[in-house]
Amino acid sequence: MTLPTVATRWSLQDLLPEGVEHLENNLDQIEACVQKIESYRPHISTDLHQDVFLELLHSMESLRELTAVVAGYAYLRYAENTQDPAALSLRDRIEQILTEVDNRTMFFSLWFKSLPDVAAGQYISIAGDLHYYLESLRRFKPYTLSEPEEKIINLKDVNGCEALVKIYEILTNGFTFNLEVDGEVKKLTRDGLTQYYHHPSAEVRAATYKELYRVYGENKTVLAQIYSNLLRDWGSEGVGLRGYASPISMRNMGNNIPDMVVNTLFEVCRKNVGLFQRYFRLKARLLGMDRLRRYDIYAPIACSEKMLQLDIAIPLILNCFHQFSPLVEQLASQVLERNHLDAQVRPGKLGGAFSYSVSPKFVPWVMANYNGRIRDVTTLAHEFGHSVHAMLASDHSILTFHAPQPLAETASVFAEMLVTDRLLQEDSDPIVQRDLLMTILDDAYATVQRQAFISIFERDAHAKVAEGCTSEELARVYMQNLNEQFGDAIELADEFAWEWVTIPHIYNAPFYPYAYSFGQLLVLALYQQYLVGREAFVPRYIKLLSYGGSAEPKSILAEAGLDISSAEFWQGGFDILQSKLERLVQITGGYQ
Repeated sequence: MTLPTVATRWSLQDLLPEGVEHLENNLDQIEACVQKIESYRPHISTDLHQDVFLELLHSMESLRELTAVVAGYAYLRYAENTQDPAALSLRDRIEQILTEVDNRTMFFSLWFKSLPDVAAGQYISIAGDLHYYLESLRRFKPYTLSEPEEKIINLKDVNGCEALVKIYEILTNGFTFNLEVDGEVKKLTRDGLTQYYHHPSAEVRAATYKELYRVYGENKTVLAQIYSNLLRDWGSEGVGLRGYASPISMRNMGNNIPDMVVNTLFEVCRKNVGLFQRYFRLKARLLGMDRLRRYDIYAPIACSEKMLQLDIAIPLILNCFHQFSPLVEQLASQVLERNHLDAQVRPGKLGGAFSYSVSPKFVPWVMANYNGRIRDVTTLAHEFGHSVHAMLASDHSILTFHAPQPLAETASVFAEMLVTDRLLQEDSDPIVQRDLLMTILDDAYATVQRQAFISIFERDAHAKVAEGCTSEELARVYMQNLNEQFGDAIELADEFAWEWVTIPHIYNAPFYPYAYSFGQLLVLALYQQYLVGREAFVPRYIKLLSYGGSAEPKSILAEAGLDISSAEFWQGGFDILQSKLERLVQITGGYQ
């Protein structure tokens, strides 16, 4: 395998081997498949022959494979350059076409949800790997509307809330930021700007956040209006029309996680705010400050941060994977072998990082904005972990291979921990140990506590917007949320009241953030099992990942000996973080 020596751009040729000009052939195949599915409609009934049912079910499966290719191509091309008019036009066109496809074929899911339990059970019993897909459809029976209503909602989403999200993305991905560093004014994308959250200079860190909020602040009225309308749409549909108990219940049902479990997760996170407050007080002492400002929570203690170029980082990650399991390394390597990695930082490119799994037939595509810092290494490991997860589940149907959101972060966070442990083992210098432990705790705050509190804010925001609150009131709610997290350990500047308009997830995937908290705490429990009994753990872990989305999350985790309904389970994750903090206190000589 040839490893890249510089940041690469991916190839989308695997999706369209004959080029984008042949996209129409794919669309013709989709149309033919839809027509075949529609031909079954006059014949469906409660006593549909089982062979005919299976033919229809597998036609739905084939359609999903076909639509996944064109949807994947349109999204990945858009992600390459969100400012490219041709990519935007293609994405819009494909979304419209696929919405029509959904409307023309939704009769199948509506019919199956409407069946009596006995009849549905008979079909489920012969569905093989697709049994959980069918069971999941039935789960939404109480919240499903009539076919004309569902069609109207589909059309409304494309031209309404999804269009608003797209406007938010176009606006914010087009933002540029000016930051003076060492006497030079740099023009930066948001990803380029955010690396300065970790700058050694307190002045640069403060200037970074101030510049972020200056640019977003100039647009906060329209961004807040977009958010308020998205919340009204989510609540009107989910609670008003479908009858969910609350706005977050709609996400929980999609995750197949009971409301009670999510409430327990939130309460345990709130109970443990003192852990991170204590850590931030220690960090202030190490930085020589009386108290951290919110600008400083990701500040490095060392004067400079170690840099790793991509051609060093990738072999390191793959070697960590190999030591855990050669199979994991072999799967991750396929991303590189297929030229499915895009790691360049460039204007217009979608921010952040992701792994996109089109279908079980394709090696996932990985996007990163790689700047060479240690956290970029762990981010890349994180995304490779997602890719490995998808490939381990590739024996399943496209309808069942995607892991549900609460389990979607399992392999990714575990991969991060493998790489972090390697870095801890390679250098026994107390300063290096200190910095890595602080990185672990910084990331744990960002992934566990921050994400849980973002979803707690969302829960409060949905309630407030339903009452008719203003954007200024939402800003006050957000500031109260920050005060609960930080107590008196952090000094908060007024501009952080508007931080919520800078968080893409709450716009494009309401209540998604808590999946990160769920996943991180889950992985802490799994990683502890790994450290206790590595040889027995690895096959069990790989089996867990290989389920993908083919079984209920609770049953998958129960097989691994985990009870997600228990507050003690979630507290166990915090207890591991507490042990990291105690080790850090020991290394740094303690504090008052």
